[in-house]
Amino acid sequence: MKILVVDDDTDIVRLLKYFLEAKGRQVQTASSGTAALELFKKEPPDLVILDVVMPGMDGWAVLQKIRESSQVPVLMLTGKDAPTDKAKGLLSGADDYIAKPFDLAELEARIVAVMRRYKPATRPALVRVGDLEIDDSVKQVKLKGRTVSLSPKEYELLKLLASEPGRVFSHQEIIAEVWQDKPLITSSDVTKYIYLLREKLEDDPENPKYILTVRGFGYKLAA
Repeated sequence: MKILVVDDDTDIVRLLKYFLEAKGRQVQTASSGTAALELFKKEPPDLVILDVVMPGMDGWAVLQKIRESSQVPVLMLTGKDAPTDKAKGLLSGADDYIAKPFDLAELEARIVAVMRRYKPATRPALVRVGDLEIDDSVKQVKLKGRTVSLSPKEYELLKLLASEPGRVFSHQEIIAEVWQDKPLITSSDVTKYIYLLREKLEDDPENPKYILTVRGFGYKLAA
């Protein structure tokens, strides 16, 4: 996976390059909008991490130029955290938005979430785990043949876990996937929704057999 990092802050660029390369990604860097567009045209990346506030051509202008020829995922990186800034980024064609200072684990989760949405893997519409059945074609969950009523967010959370049974999803990944439009969601909100799901799905929520906690890492749907 090739990522283009665009930021005029050399410390941020150095940090992101080190972090992303440690994750096995190829990283190109640019310190200005003009240089970024030249690199983008020469070696198109799979993802762009784009700072908003830069001298000369700012991030909005770079994003506009990118969108004239490509739908490559763009994650806006900026020091601004006002809702209007986020709305502007998303309406301008950005795929996600993260404010400085940022947590590297959250950034990684957002990268994974953006790429999953951009290149969704082929998944079966129907997933069965024991007596639990998730049918995404009709947005329906059944337990022992009985339909279980879930809220939209409860369903999206369960659907995410069911997309890869047995895989552990971190709090940051869950937030990035299920609440990408809600910047103030925290790990405690994830914990609350896990509790609500267990109340509806588990015979004994204190000793779950479907939605399991992997302490220190996150949650998974039993395979």
